[in-house]
Amino acid sequence: MLEKAQIEQTEDKDSILKIEPEEEKRLVRKLDLRILPITCFLYLLAYLDRSNLGNARLQGLPADVLGGDPTGLLFEWVNSAFFFSYIIFQVPATVVSKLFPPSYWMAVAAAGWGICSTLASTAFNFGGLITVRVGLGVFEAAFGPSIPLYYSFFYTRNEMGLRLAYWFGFAAVAGAFGGLIAYGVQQAEVPIENWRLLFIIEGIPAVLLGLLAAFALPNRPEATNFFNERERVIALERMNRGTRADTGAVINKGHIIKALKDWRIYTCGIIYFGVNCALGSLGGFLPTIIASFGYTNARAQLLTVPPYAVAAVFLTGISWFTDRLQSRGLTVAGSCGLGALGYLLLVVSLNDHVRYFAVFCITTGTYTSIGIIIAWFAHNLGSETKKAAGIPMFMAIGQGGSILGSHIYPTTDAPRYILGNAVCCGLEGLAMILSIVLYLSFRMENNRRNRKYGVPNPDDPVDTAELADKAPMFRYIP
Repeated sequence: MLEKAQIEQTEDKDSILKIEPEEEKRLVRKLDLRILPITCFLYLLAYLDRSNLGNARLQGLPADVLGGDPTGLLFEWVNSAFFFSYIIFQVPATVVSKLFPPSYWMAVAAAGWGICSTLASTAFNFGGLITVRVGLGVFEAAFGPSIPLYYSFFYTRNEMGLRLAYWFGFAAVAGAFGGLIAYGVQQAEVPIENWRLLFIIEGIPAVLLGLLAAFALPNRPEATNFFNERERVIALERMNRGTRADTGAVINKGHIIKALKDWRIYTCGIIYFGVNCALGSLGGFLPTIIASFGYTNARAQLLTVPPYAVAAVFLTGISWFTDRLQSRGLTVAGSCGLGALGYLLLVVSLNDHVRYFAVFCITTGTYTSIGIIIAWFAHNLGSETKKAAGIPMFMAIGQGGSILGSHIYPTTDAPRYILGNAVCCGLEGLAMILSIVLYLSFRMENNRRNRKYGVPNPDDPVDTAELADKAPMFRYIP
């Protein structure tokens, strides 16, 4: 009787652990319908709030608040102030986020940056603008770098690329919407300056959506009430494929040290620096660059829409492909090369049609490379704590590029902006080369481990609690 009971217990256990493909698909659909809309729209609002300064510039902000700013230097510092606080707070905010329910953490972050963006409408001098931009950077630093970590709680490495592409693609969507909203606001007849209305319209929704996130976003699989018990079993099994996830709100201090010593994170940071120099300049100066082609300010606002829309579609398609291929390095290199080509065309060409085509190359190459880089390292750091430290580390290095991009397009360089375009071209070219170096490094290390330890099943849990990505059976995505 005892033997029979043991057999029945084993069969019950096996039936619990055996996951049918259809029930896993149902769970993924459930996750997608809850997580993706909220996090993607939060990022759309975050990106609107950080990049609307470029649109506000064409609506009279320098004349109203910065004393006309004939050299453009004050505007450059207002634009870059965001990135200083964003860089400083990324790593500590993302590591500490592991100690709190993700839904509450993101709700506070969204409400915070929404309030800061709205308060920008009340600024009457340079100091006021700097203050709200610094606050914006603090709260967005608590949100953006924590999303890849949050997604890794629910999605496998075969699913992460496309989901992060949806998420980051909303930065490009924000660029498109930002142009449309700015065009509409510019036509408005209101008793306040148009740029002040722009900040109000784009700031308040973040506060409201943040409040919704506090109740709607699921927390970690082992803690959320979003799942029934069967779904929780499936979610935890998926969470441990290829690695073994942490249990609960813990921080492994040793893995933070490993992240600080990992040369690949710093190399990725240099790549991210190059593409973020382009990204930072796009957010602050793309409407101005397009206006330099001979268009009116209102027309330039509208013409920012198509490049961003194409970038969003291209990023999504390429990310789907890299998920299927389970290789991302060469795609990052190709995207950086496309961005470098765009900047080269801006430097050498005098034809406005060619230069507008170059803008498509720049936005498509830059947004695609950034979206795929984030997915690339969301898996390759091995453990949750190393991800929580390593992802914001390379992002923080990269945001230094955004600061540079905010200062290489002075008004005195109009209309060609040779210096800014040449610097961005060179940095995107460097990013392309380093992407190939990382790709080869990951492939060589995988081959070495395969020869020494054998080829693992990619879905088997790997104990990364001690060694993170250095665990013998862990394999990188090249």
